[in-house]
Amino acid sequence: MKAEEVNQKWNELREVIATNFEMELPDIKVMLFLIGVQELGKGPRQFSKREKEELMHIATCRLFSSLGFYELKGLDEEGWPHWQLVKPIPNYTLLEQEMLIKSLIIDYFQELNYI
Repeated sequence: MKAEEVNQKWNELREVIATNFEMELPDIKVMLFLIGVQELGKGPRQFSKREKEELMHIATCRLFSSLGFYELKGLDEEGWPHWQLVKPIPNYTLLEQEMLIKSLIIDYFQELNYI
């Protein structure tokens, strides 16, 4: 996808999420948190600051697994997924990182037929 197409779909996705969750337009961190909660599969609840960071890490690993960078190792005793880096992620510029993550988030929600 071209940058303008990614940004257009990104803004559309943000609108859908904001409407459905009755919140302000989410940024990348909020989207990663939502994906992490979805991947954890335990539904919405209160999370500690550390758990929120872990949820965003889970989301990042899940998104980058679609490109072959991570693979799921399994779940721990509390049911939290653990991922293993299987190949190094290239050094992207900040703009490239942002576009890639937005694109992967869009793909994720499309796979769930959310958009």
